[in-house]
Formats: sequence, C-alpha cells, structure tokens
Amino acid sequence: MLAFIRMLIGCFVTALAIVAILAGVGYWGYRDINDPGPLQAAQTVVIPPHTGISGISDLLAHDGVIRNPLTFKIAAELTGRGGTLKAGEYEFPPAASATAVMDIIATGKTVKHRLTVREGLTSAEIVALVRDAPLLTGDIGAAPAEGALLPETYVYSRGDTRASLIERMEQAMQEALAATWAERRADLPLASPEEALTLASMIEKEASRDEERAHVAAVFLNRLRLGMRLQSDPTVLFALGGNGATKIDRPLTHADLAIESPYNTYVAKGLPPGAICNPGKAALQDAVRPEHSDDLYFVADGSGGHVFAKTLAEQNRNVATYLHGTASVEAEPVPANPPPPPVPAAPTRQASRAPQQHCRASPGHPCVLR
Repeated sequence: MLAFIRMLIGCFVTALAIVAILAGVGYWGYRDINDPGPLQAAQTVVIPPHTGISGISDLLAHDGVIRNPLTFKIAAELTGRGGTLKAGEYEFPPAASATAVMDIIATGKTVKHRLTVREGLTSAEIVALVRDAPLLTGDIGAAPAEGALLPETYVYSRGDTRASLIERMEQAMQEALAATWAERRADLPLASPEEALTLASMIEKEASRDEERAHVAAVFLNRLRLGMRLQSDPTVLFALGGNGATKIDRPLTHADLAIESPYNTYVAKGLPPGAICNPGKAALQDAVRPEHSDDLYFVADGSGGHVFAKTLAEQNRNVATYLHGTASVEAEPVPANPPPPPVPAAPTRQASRAPQQHCRASPGHPCVLR
C-alpha cells in the first residue's frame, strides 16, 4: 500500500514537472513571439513566390527580423496563418515582434512603389518609363494608342506586371474622359469624346502655364467654329517625329509646315485624326469647359506665357512687340467663308542658310527668322 502511494506521489510530481516545463516553454514561446524583435532599424525583405512557412521563417531569421524561426513557424501553424503568408516585398519596423511580422505578411502589406507619368508625354515615352521600372515584370505587349494613357502617379508592388500597369493607365483614361465628356458645355464644336481627347492633347502641348490652358482651349474652339486652320506647332512636331515615335527638338522651318500629314494643322483643316500626346485631367476638363473668350490668336511672350488677340491686326501688333525686328509672314485672317487651306510657301534661299523657327504654340502667328 505504501509503495502504491509512493508511486502515485511520484506520478503526480512528474506530472507537475511536465506541466511546469510545458508552461515554461509556452511562456517562453509567448514572450518570444510577442516581445519586441531584434531589428534595430527598418528592414525590407523580399519573400519569393512559392516559399513555404519553413522557408519564410528561416529567411526572416537570417535577415534578423525574428529571433527564432521555430517559434515563428509553430505560432503560424497554431494560429492558422501558415497558409496565408504571401510572397512579396515587405518592410518591417524597428523592434517589430514576431506576431507583428506575421500580421504584416499575412495581410499582404507589401512595400508600395510609385511611378509618376507627367502630362504631355507620348505613349512611346510612357512605355519607355514602364519598361525601365526595374521592379515590374514581363513585357507590355502591343503599344497603346496615343492618348490612351492617363498621366498620374501610379502605386505598384514589386513583381506586378508591366502589362497590368499599362491596363490601369488605360482604364484611368477611359474613366477620366467619360467623366469630363459628361460635363461638357453644350455649345462645343466637338462631336465625340475622342475629339475632346485630341483637343486636350493639343492644349497640353501648347499651354506651358496652367492658368492659360482654358484660354488656349477657347482659341482653338473659336477657330474650329469659323473653319480656320488650327496651325498648331506641336501637331507638326508630332508628324515629323513619326506620329510620336521620336521627339523632335530642333526649330520648325517653313518646309516643316508644308509636310503632307493629316496631323499637320497648317495644311489639314479641323482637328488631327487623333491625340498627339497623353493629356492630364486638367487639360481634358479645359477642352470641354473652356474659358469664355472671342480670341482667335496667341503668340508666345518669351517668358513661357502667351499674349492673346481677337483680330489679325492685334496679333500683328503683338508679334511686333514680342518679336522685335524679325521678318515674318502673315497670319491667317478670319474667313467669312473659309477657303481651302493653302500650302505654306517653300523657304527662301536666305531661310535655308539661316533656318526659320516657328514661334512656339501660337496658332496663326508668323514664322520668324532668328
């Protein structure tokens, strides 16, 4: 009987010891995953795709994010998060506990990167930006149409595809164009959202100052109503560059203004057949809600802005004021019954020796020797 009692006491003591050990291990494990972690500063870790819980635990320990990979793995399994840990690029704050680290990965809070696409870039230029982004993957596929991409700052994660980012830009432009077209003024000489997009692209290239965009829009729309040629330099540059394939940095000549292209608004009447760049939301809004103005001309003032005029006489005075002593050709007058657009004269021999430069962004203004 005494031996049996001793056995019971021994078993009880053993059980207590096991419970105490398990409690100690549990407490240690609890502290290990909940106490502040070993990171002294923020640390970024990239978890490759198809990395299992063991691989993630070892990687985090190797990079000094957690102390013990075994407790991290056990905790992830016990809490049911082992299968929810996602691949990606993660940034962990200093002293992040193993539990906090697990939460960040399980919820997919990957590091966000930004790609800023500024207004007025061609589709070829935007495609180059996306292709040069080192953290994106894959190819873009077919180049998007001119004007199809909305300039904006786009947030993406490491490993996102280039094609998906381009699709987001296209979707953003479709939504922005639909929204602005729905708010258009009733008196616009524009037949479709695509025409508004084309006009906005010209405004984007013409107006270097934000406050002038709506005024530039009014000039173009007034000229469209009267059947006047738009005579926009950026459309010629677009045509010279293979419809936006390359950028032309040299001054325009009289010969340039005579090139055969539906985008050459010195020869072709009306809007070009499509956009010449990718305009931003502000240019889209100004195209459909322009300033109220009777102006038909503008000329660059030499400081990045323009001086506007209602009549050809005013325009010529402005040209004389801002382009002192330069030889010029006449701007297009306002037609009573718009005639077919004449082809600009070929450059003279003197002009061929000293190239003629067309004053930037000024429909109807003269070409001048500089």
